[in-house]
Amino acid sequence: VQLQASGGGLVQAGGSLRLSCAASGRSFSTYSVGWFRQVPGKEREFVATVSRSGGGTFYRGSVKDRFTISRDNAENTVYLLMNSLKPEDTAVYYCAAKISGDYYTTEPFRFDYWGQGTLVTVSS
Repeated sequence: VQLQASGGGLVQAGGSLRLSCAASGRSFSTYSVGWFRQVPGKEREFVATVSRSGGGTFYRGSVKDRFTISRDNAENTVYLLMNSLKPEDTAVYYCAAKISGDYYTTEPFRFDYWGQGTLVTVSS
């Protein structure tokens, strides 16, 4: 499984961005996918996950009402729509795939494959 994250950039506070995670390799619908983010000097933190079918989603509390995770299994892509962005959302965002187990997991070590990351910078 190979994952390619894209869509990051510079945006003003209150703005929006949509991140994409394109997958290749093993059948996309067989694994759940999550988005994580990391700021230099801090641990990687969970942002959101989506189930294999796309019917189940799970968010960290600080983004729940602002971010939306979705997937298109026909296009082998997972999206993260980020609205009302805040400076504290600034980070490198990573997508990750999880082969087995439940989708509502927040620990990075439980994910099997990782994309390369895309930088999101929110200016105040």
